Amino acid sequence: MLKKGYYYGNKTPKYKNKKVYLDGREFDSKKEANRYSELKLLASAGYIAELECQKSFTLIPSQYIGEKCVERACKYVADFYYYDLNKKKYIVEDTKGYKTRDYIIKRKLMLYKYGIRITEL
Repeated sequence: MLKKGYYYGNKTPKYKNKKVYLDGREFDSKKEANRYSELKLLASAGYIAELECQKSFTLIPSQYIGEKCVERACKYVADFYYYDLNKKKYIVEDTKGYKTRDYIIKRKLMLYKYGIRITEL
């Protein structure tokens, strides 16, 4: 029997999401896996191109004093990144169930550094 607060031997996910496996990939939620399926269909129909999952953007580079790294880089990992052929621009998408403070700060840094507004689903 599972102990209270544990999910299959691991800690219960903080936001009650369940990992989903699709096409050999692990997704953090059903919502994210469903969106991936939709984007694959759009890609096969020729509406989008260059679909990438879990694309990383460096928001603030690592900080060094001499040769010692005193602060690691701050990165944002987008759920999906693709080129919309109709809009003729790259799109960064994030499937959110809950917006954390860290996410909100990273969303603002993405707009500031890259001029990219994250599409939230």
